[in-house]
Amino acid sequence: MVAPPPDAVARPDAAQRAAALIHDAFDDYNARFSDITRRARRRFERRDWRHAQADAVARIDLYDVCIRETLARLEALLDDRVRSRSLWSTIRREFGARIASLPDRELDKTFFNSLARRFFQVSGVAPDLEFLALDIEPAGDPACPGDLVRYAYPTDADAVATWHRILAERGFANGYADLPGSAAAIVRALDARLTPHADAVVAIELLGTVFYRERRAYLVGRALGRRRTWPLVVALLNERDGVRVDAVLTDVHHLSTLFGYARSYFHADLARVSDAVAFLQTLLPRKPLDELYTVIGRAKQGKTERYRRVFRHLAEEADERLVRADGERGMVMSVFTPRDCPVVFKLIRDRFAYPKNIERKQVEEKYRMVFRRDRVGRLVDAQEFRRLRFPLRQFAPDVLDELLRECAQTVRLDGNDVIVAHCYVERRVRPLDLYVREAPAEDAQRAVLDYGQAIKDMARSNIFAGDLLLKNFGVSGNGRALFYDYDELCLLEQCHFRVVPAVREEDETRPLDEWLYAARDDVFPELFPQFLGLPASLRDALMREHGELFDPAWWRQIQARLRSGEYLDVPPYPDSARLR
Repeated sequence: MVAPPPDAVARPDAAQRAAALIHDAFDDYNARFSDITRRARRRFERRDWRHAQADAVARIDLYDVCIRETLARLEALLDDRVRSRSLWSTIRREFGARIASLPDRELDKTFFNSLARRFFQVSGVAPDLEFLALDIEPAGDPACPGDLVRYAYPTDADAVATWHRILAERGFANGYADLPGSAAAIVRALDARLTPHADAVVAIELLGTVFYRERRAYLVGRALGRRRTWPLVVALLNERDGVRVDAVLTDVHHLSTLFGYARSYFHADLARVSDAVAFLQTLLPRKPLDELYTVIGRAKQGKTERYRRVFRHLAEEADERLVRADGERGMVMSVFTPRDCPVVFKLIRDRFAYPKNIERKQVEEKYRMVFRRDRVGRLVDAQEFRRLRFPLRQFAPDVLDELLRECAQTVRLDGNDVIVAHCYVERRVRPLDLYVREAPAEDAQRAVLDYGQAIKDMARSNIFAGDLLLKNFGVSGNGRALFYDYDELCLLEQCHFRVVPAVREEDETRPLDEWLYAARDDVFPELFPQFLGLPASLRDALMREHGELFDPAWWRQIQARLRSGEYLDVPPYPDSARLR
């Protein structure tokens, strides 16, 4: 009798050990993720904002750190067999059995897929190596058995006492500045906003987990009436005399912005992530799962959900076409979009048109910087994808031609498919320059004024957009102006804001660039209006509302305040939601 080869004997045991290693590695990642997340409460209580910001960056970086550690351990365990496809297929089966009963098993599967894709450099999907994203269904329960706490009271009960209890049970080490006053203020706000609906609040539901981001904490849940429910978020600030309620949000549009794709990620130590996401979707039914996973810090799961949503759409809609995104053709990025799915794919061109004088690596660094910073609700979150596979037949001919000619370093044909080696995927918004031409006059003016506010918001967070042309901004579904073109973006502290020198008589007929010398970081705010391309009525409205944007002194004042260590608050909700 011929003995089986040694590899065949060892393979079942090797697969089991590798599956156990990966399972333990994800548990380790999850534990470290939770350790960082739980620190948010202590940072908030101590007003330790510097370390809170460092934690936010460390948690973003943690996933790749753990993936690299796990890859090294697998290589040590499996030696040359680590790249055996048949072995990995067995590992996947063993791993699937181990996690089958876990409530958040889709997170484990995403971690496994990250390992397989890096080992084998998968283009598209590899059914024999990974869990297919199109086949994975989220298993969340909106009842949130692990995180939901109910507070109910009849309409004739003491609502202030109920809110006093809610706040007290979520007490902080440094205490409240005025607990009775905060409870009463919440009740007054709810009465003012919800009573006109003639449906009194009879119960409050809140997630037991407090959400933290930047310098605020949030209680998240809903208010229940007899006939309807309202989303509910209570925002808390920690000031020198203690914690106080700053705002109450009951408008779905305000919540959508708070949990938006232009925001940094919450720190919320959730016992069951998928359940919490399912609950959040009851508050924001129009918000995609991928954006909810991402905004609570599970960015890799957000990528999986976005991949599932987009590529399932492409597979199910045979007539769908990948077309050039609306707006001016970019000098740095080639951008295409599914005609009927609201995302865009952005590819870095092989060569940049004049006057762009940056390199591909610098563009990638800009996107990386945005990913790791507080985006103050004005910078669109860009998810980085590698080795995507698209059906060739779904590309519009002009888009395919442009990609093959101008993005040849990252795009190639593979039979009936197109392989995109590297791209960024963002939520699609309407370019502002197109919006102001298409929208009614009142909406166009509102968008232009919010564009001015967006520039201010970014400046107060130490970000200068660089290129303020309207084509680099978009309008979201909620009507907010967002910035999405990052190749000229920089820190505000790097800029030198100058006054335009007086024009000499001999220079009056010469082109501006012939007599006005500008170093690399020089910025001339007085010249902004000349390049915006706005109709006179909109330009005048912008000047009246945000005229300081065109004054170098305003920019230098913001720089001085930031250099002094002052924090310039950009609230993630409108003044109408704040309590006075």
